[in-house]
Amino acid sequence: MKKLFLLCLLLAVIQVPIWAQKPLTIEDAFNPQLNPKTLRGIQWMGTSNKFAWFESKGSEDFLIISSPSSKKKDTVLRATELQYDFKRFPALTFIDDIQFFYTYKAKVYLFNLKTKSQAAVNSFDEKAENIEIDPINFHVAYTKGENAFVSVNNTEYALSNDNKPGVVNGVAVHRNEFGIKKGLFWSENGSYIAWYRMDESMVTDYPLVELESAPAKVKLIKYPMAGQTSHIVKVGVYNIKTNKSIFLTTGEPNDQYLTNVAFTPDEKYVTVAIVNREQDQMKLNMYDANTGEFVRTLIDEKDPKYVEPENPPLFVGTKNNEFIWQSERDGTNQLYLYNTNGEMLRKITEGKSTVTNVYGTNYSGSKVWFQVATNDGLDREIFVADVKKGKAKSIGTVSGTVTAYFSDDKNYYLSNYSSPTVPRVIAVMDNDGKEKQVLLTADNPLVNFYMPRSEVIKLRALDSTILNARIIKPINFDPEKKYPVVVYVYGGPHAQLVTNNWLTGANLWMNYMASEGYIVFTIDNRGSSGRGQAFESATHRRLGSLELEDQLVGVEWLKTRPYVNQSRIGVHGWSFGGFMTTTMLTKAPDVFKVGVAGGPVMDWSLYEIMYTERYMDTPQENPDGYAAANLLNQAKNLNKKLMLIHGTVDDVVVWQHSQAFVQKCVESGKLVDYMIYPGHAHNVVGKDRIHLYKTVTRYLKDNL
Repeated sequence: MKKLFLLCLLLAVIQVPIWAQKPLTIEDAFNPQLNPKTLRGIQWMGTSNKFAWFESKGSEDFLIISSPSSKKKDTVLRATELQYDFKRFPALTFIDDIQFFYTYKAKVYLFNLKTKSQAAVNSFDEKAENIEIDPINFHVAYTKGENAFVSVNNTEYALSNDNKPGVVNGVAVHRNEFGIKKGLFWSENGSYIAWYRMDESMVTDYPLVELESAPAKVKLIKYPMAGQTSHIVKVGVYNIKTNKSIFLTTGEPNDQYLTNVAFTPDEKYVTVAIVNREQDQMKLNMYDANTGEFVRTLIDEKDPKYVEPENPPLFVGTKNNEFIWQSERDGTNQLYLYNTNGEMLRKITEGKSTVTNVYGTNYSGSKVWFQVATNDGLDREIFVADVKKGKAKSIGTVSGTVTAYFSDDKNYYLSNYSSPTVPRVIAVMDNDGKEKQVLLTADNPLVNFYMPRSEVIKLRALDSTILNARIIKPINFDPEKKYPVVVYVYGGPHAQLVTNNWLTGANLWMNYMASEGYIVFTIDNRGSSGRGQAFESATHRRLGSLELEDQLVGVEWLKTRPYVNQSRIGVHGWSFGGFMTTTMLTKAPDVFKVGVAGGPVMDWSLYEIMYTERYMDTPQENPDGYAAANLLNQAKNLNKKLMLIHGTVDDVVVWQHSQAFVQKCVESGKLVDYMIYPGHAHNVVGKDRIHLYKTVTRYLKDNL
């Protein structure tokens, strides 16, 4: 394995002749063709140990299969052999190494690779959204309008029948916090479907102005702001055999959060992690799947700051009564073994490094495989632990970032590796980390461009906490020159910008700016992810305070570099990064010369309940913290160039934030520049993204 990575490192540094290289453009920075090559659609073939992926030959896709023990790669199917003569494969889900299913035009098709035959095994309404398919029976759950439905053998049944304004079924709730990504949940064998029912009728309407028509139209959304009334969520369960729906008796208060919904493997029970409105207590409760009655509390966790369950119980092997629970109760995310009587049997993992992904257990339940953020959060390694003994070991210690995709029996995994100098290596490994075969060694997609070099450094916060930072120096860097600096910032929870993967986690726009003669600098302050609960929760109740302190540590380090022009330091960020950009310009007004803040939070009392109250408590409970973080109070301190950018239909950080800041600038006699993107939500996407970054770049160049 190490020999492979050394070879990849050597290949990565081989350059084409300098006369053949060209500079990056902004258009290049958003060209997906310049991402490292990957294997499209790669996946294990159901419960087998074979795997498959797509390859394109001309305008057509072909399906390739292989296995760990054989380096032979068989082309087994053309996309045109599917029902509707596709050129590109739709998403395929394998049952085994012979069969897969896919959906097209509101039908589920089962395809047999051996006979090259296919048949429609179910159909559903063409208006269906949020589709979830039971891979055992091919039942299809979905939403239409405000209600949820299931199609069984081509017949549609309603899970819900709500017509009350403000009620919606089968969609993600709690504004996608707590790891919630969907609203429909199949049981192990497809006998039941659970779903979310969300009543937002009591939540204040918030107007978004749609500018596409004349006159403009108002679209009302439900947007619960910090300290205000929240929505009410229930979990329903539909029994396929009886055609009956029940709701779990999750009790009161109504504004609690119902998260991490899952069935036990025997389908008898449903588990729900219930978080109180204060977000300082979590109860993992178990309910009867047939009656909805409460059975028992399995885990009761409290934290003086907050709890944030994001993963449902992982049941061990084929057992119905033992599961692994992830928790940050000891400062970093670790694994704990419980039984369904609510008894903790043992702590499986220990350490200061945080578990970032759990891949599952083998059939016997004796071992569990998972990913860990090591090297102060810079690296991602794959570990295996003995579930009974609690002993863990790394099965790959090469510095970089490894993600894994395990076979169903956990005997093998597909390893996706990258490092600052290795674009991507996809290999087949056994479950002890030994290489079986290499499937892809991606070429450097940037070999034809002049590229700056990134360097990862470790700095110390004022309390000596290690902070990871990245510096990108201009091409043909001359240490005798003085260079302007662009600080790129995010700084908020659930994000990490500096990593030991391709380009050290930087995007190509940052590299473009470096190629234009700027030093580009980023530091992951306290509050960002990858370092555990203690690191992330250090900013609790005072957002923007420690983050600013740590960002200034980075700037002070930059100022000690003889090649940095201290009078020409700018900053740019989006969302939480927009909040930080504005914070840095108004609370450290003599440090930065210019800033560009996109989609910025300006007043946390105007932001959504679930996120804000976790990190700030309510405005009523923490008035001083809200006042200190309120940038509307800081507009009077603005004395440098600042551009604000906002999408006009932003439903995450509503447009009111930046408009309110502009109003405060007007009242204070402060000049501020402003750019809107009509019709865009929180992120400017599509072809307009190039326009966005041309705007950002021009503003920085003109004023830095």
